[in-house]
Amino acid sequence: MRAFLKAIDSASFWTGNTAHWLSVSLVLIMTYEVIMRYVFTAPTMWAYETVIMIGATLYALAWSYVHYQRAHVRVDVLYIHLSSRKRATIDVVCTLLFFFPVIFALVYMSGVWAWRAWEIGEKSVETYWYPPIAPVRTMVFLGITLFALQGIANFIRDVYTLLRNKPYD
Repeated sequence: MRAFLKAIDSASFWTGNTAHWLSVSLVLIMTYEVIMRYVFTAPTMWAYETVIMIGATLYALAWSYVHYQRAHVRVDVLYIHLSSRKRATIDVVCTLLFFFPVIFALVYMSGVWAWRAWEIGEKSVETYWYPPIAPVRTMVFLGITLFALQGIANFIRDVYTLLRNKPYD
């Protein structure tokens, strides 16, 4: 079980560290576009959609990393003051009621969405550049799948904490 959890954690960590480099490319492309548009009055047709695609990929790949770090936003007025076992109880119940039903529906639908985009050769119609949209949809599917796996890993740890009253790792 430890090897399984470690593999999920490693995948989340790796994608998070890789995804942060996408933010560098995002900033560089936007800087280039702003300079071309406002200094040289020669806007590009590709920068807008490229930034949207990179941003979507960045967000999708970062979801599992943020969940691995347990850094998602919480309203922890009471939660922070609870014992680790009570926190684990809340996490297990909320994961079962909210996270799993939503994330598994998202994995399924994003998979269908990505498959269909590859199947029909879907193109983006935001500009007259018409780039293929399937790679971005595939990255969203990958990001949601990794997010679901990290949710499973965190759930296993929370159940262990709930049952044994001590952290798994």
